[in-house]
Amino acid sequence: MAEQKKERIRIRVLRVKDTDDDKAIYAKLRKRRFTAAEWQKFTEIEPEGIPAEQVLAEMEAIDREETEKRKQREEKKNRKRKKA
Repeated sequence: MAEQKKERIRIRVLRVKDTDDDKAIYAKLRKRRFTAAEWQKFTEIEPEGIPAEQVLAEMEAIDREETEKRKQREEKKNRKRKKA
């Protein structure tokens, strides 16, 4: 008979400081909720793959949007500083 591997349940320890409040502890939990290996279980790559041009175009569009948002925030901050 072939030996069956026992499936081990892995429990990760969350280290917190005595000074951490509830908000900080929950932030740490959210941050550590999934590891890369766990995310891999939920992702599927199409058999033909994703065209690099499409990925690059999407990334450039996101970059343009975020750059515009950042500029607007900086302009808003500068206007507030000039008024004060």
